[in-house]
Amino acid sequence: MSGRKSQNSKLKSKNPRQGDWLKADENEKTVELNKTEIKLTNLDKLYWKKENYSKRDLLNYYYDIAPIMLPYMKHRPQSLNRHPNGIDGMSFFQKNVQGKVPAWVETFAEWSESTQETVHYYVCKNEASLIYLANLGCIEMNPWHSTTLKPDKPDYCLIDLDPHEIGFDKVIETALAVKNVLDQLKIPAWAKTSGSRGLHICIPLGAKYSYDQSRQLAELIANLVHHEIPSITSVERSPSKRKRKVYLDFLQNSKGQTVACVYSARPKPGATMSAPIFWEELKKGLSPANFTIKNIFERLKTEGDIFKPVYEKGIDLKKTLANIESIL
Repeated sequence: MSGRKSQNSKLKSKNPRQGDWLKADENEKTVELNKTEIKLTNLDKLYWKKENYSKRDLLNYYYDIAPIMLPYMKHRPQSLNRHPNGIDGMSFFQKNVQGKVPAWVETFAEWSESTQETVHYYVCKNEASLIYLANLGCIEMNPWHSTTLKPDKPDYCLIDLDPHEIGFDKVIETALAVKNVLDQLKIPAWAKTSGSRGLHICIPLGAKYSYDQSRQLAELIANLVHHEIPSITSVERSPSKRKRKVYLDFLQNSKGQTVACVYSARPKPGATMSAPIFWEELKKGLSPANFTIKNIFERLKTEGDIFKPVYEKGIDLKKTLANIESIL
């Protein structure tokens, strides 16, 4: 996409709510969502102590953002990253939820080669299941790149820009180099902050290709970018081999791999979240810290949901590979 206005055209969607769903005088509350009763607990517990944001603030955020965020969560298996005592407390990952969630929760069974067992993944299907996840202490949401409808066909190809001992200005420089390569190849892509230190660049695939094909495409692009700016980028997996570099991570394009969902809160200082951004915003002064669970709604009012095209029409991979071959 060539311009900010063209990216934003026809992207206005259902507005998020903005209110005080869970009141300040409630430490527990039973709510009904999608004809399902959910008991919300420990609402006064501080999740971000410095900011004085509680679990209530997190649940209010996900309730408010749900109309915008749910299309990116629905029908997707989840890897749970639970912070029951907030960002400064102990956290743990959970994939298999068999026997640990209510009967109304949808799950997806998948054989794990690494553990040699069947894993029953939590599947987000509606508002109730999103809020239930947040109540478990899942500050961030980590859905698969594919849905249970087409589990072997990802909706997008991901290039994860992960800085190691290097400033965000170099992440921006790397992202612009990625954009330049993508423009040469006539590949549309959209960017979002990770909500932590890096950026995610997503290429729409339309659930038409395999994870292997997605990973190979990301690897090709990563190597082209690394060739252009080898002094600040790396395709080395080992952190010790990519000090003071931006890691062009293409390995996230495997079945079951996850990154923070767009609009997901992150367990980071400032209550940052993963925010879609315009390519034109990639310049000095941009920081992942600019986007939080408290200020994203004002941005949505003016810009709408600019990430929607990632989940719509996918690229023609055959034409794309022909373009890459011509450049190589």
